[in-house]
Amino acid sequence: MNNIRIIPRLDIKGPNLVKGIHLEGLRVLGKPEDFARFYYENGADELIYVDVVASLFGRNSLHDIIARTAKDIFIPLTVGGGLRTVEDIKAVLRAGADKVSLNTAAIHNPQIIKEASQKFGSSTIVISIEAIRQKDGSYLAFTDNGREHTGIDVLSWAKRVEELGAGEILLTSVDREGTGLGFDVDLTKMISEAISIPLIVHGGAGRLEHISEIATAGQADAIAIAGAFHYDFILKNKYVESNSNEGNFEFLKSEKTFSKITPFSIEKSKEYLISKKIKTRI
Repeated sequence: MNNIRIIPRLDIKGPNLVKGIHLEGLRVLGKPEDFARFYYENGADELIYVDVVASLFGRNSLHDIIARTAKDIFIPLTVGGGLRTVEDIKAVLRAGADKVSLNTAAIHNPQIIKEASQKFGSSTIVISIEAIRQKDGSYLAFTDNGREHTGIDVLSWAKRVEELGAGEILLTSVDREGTGLGFDVDLTKMISEAISIPLIVHGGAGRLEHISEIATAGQADAIAIAGAFHYDFILKNKYVESNSNEGNFEFLKSEKTFSKITPFSIEKSKEYLISKKIKTRI
């Protein structure tokens, strides 16, 4: 087993960091740059930024945030949301991103994976797969934060994006995302055994035990975590300031989290993995 990477995921709406359940019901948490700087200083291996409303406008609007973040943070930064063309990819890479995450564009035009990987290198191209379990036990891929049905089988799609040249897959269980109920181990194991490129898993972390389970039983290469890290940051920093009137600020001031999530830090997550004899970057 390679070193397990621990990657905070930051979902962005306008100038704000937001968090929801099943990728919906978004609450404003604060300024993404402040969270990103905290995660970098506390041992994050990489960061993932996702513009969660980009599909509404057909473009990614994170360029300024990326540029500000890249000045102070020297770990790989993956950016996704609203990237439709090779030119879009080029623009966010120029702004300071190290990798890009594609979902809708890749679904609609799979050849962009091949074209982008040839132009920028396969290690630069991450394919995001938003998976929802069906009644028959299969998994279908969705777009637009799990709202748009594609009818595409997740397992077949994962194999195809690897064939087209993607360097990594970011796999989100929409069913588990934001619930704190744990990762979908069956989904992760199915995909990890079918591909040879690294698999980043997102959606469901609520306790430290969940990260060791997905690293071992799920065979994940990297773990992307949002809520548990964000709420740990809020509790430690009493962070309630925002430039926006959006969001439920009483939620922040109350210092409450979703009932199934026990906040934990990047440092604690790595210490826990090491205690379980799981390799990770210190």
